[in-house]
Amino acid sequence: MPLVAPLPADHDPEIAELARFFESTLGFAPNSVLTMMRRPGLARAFTELNRAVMSRHGRVTGELKRLVGHVASTVAGCRYCEAHTIRAAARFGAAEGADAARLDAVWDFRTSALFTAAERAALEFAAAAASVPGAVDETIATELRRHWDDGDIVEITGVVALFGFLNRWNDAMATELEASAADDGRRWLAARGWNAGKHGK
Repeated sequence: MPLVAPLPADHDPEIAELARFFESTLGFAPNSVLTMMRRPGLARAFTELNRAVMSRHGRVTGELKRLVGHVASTVAGCRYCEAHTIRAAARFGAAEGADAARLDAVWDFRTSALFTAAERAALEFAAAAASVPGAVDETIATELRRHWDDGDIVEITGVVALFGFLNRWNDAMATELEASAADDGRRWLAARGWNAGKHGK
């Protein structure tokens, strides 16, 4: 049971406007943001941060950003965000022409031929940056710099930081997982032991 119930997506015009943005990225308004709407300033600020972080500005694709978020969320242990990020990676990957097999292979990124050296460096960084305490060492930083420029590194770090907020929000709130995200979690993640846990009904 969630700590605080989300407001309905049609609760008022402001919520409906925010909901439309997330419908374009996830296909629905997430319960996390609908819960934040109990303090609209927080929901607006989060949505603008999300938009800035997840928009493509350089070479980091939309799919890779979602896979970075997925790795960070898995390290943090947020099952809600694991399902959301794998769903979003599938949606953005399909739009960008990425091989859907990458979703199954994301935790084999260190050895899978489906990932480039640059993508491996980004995902390794995500796993280390999301660890507590942080585990980004000089070896990881050097490999990241070898493949990505400063702007790209800012984007990748922004994704890890954004999901650091979301991982704590959704885990603490026991945010209820939406049906379509739960379906994608079961489809892409159950073989590795994922379940909705406290985010289920």
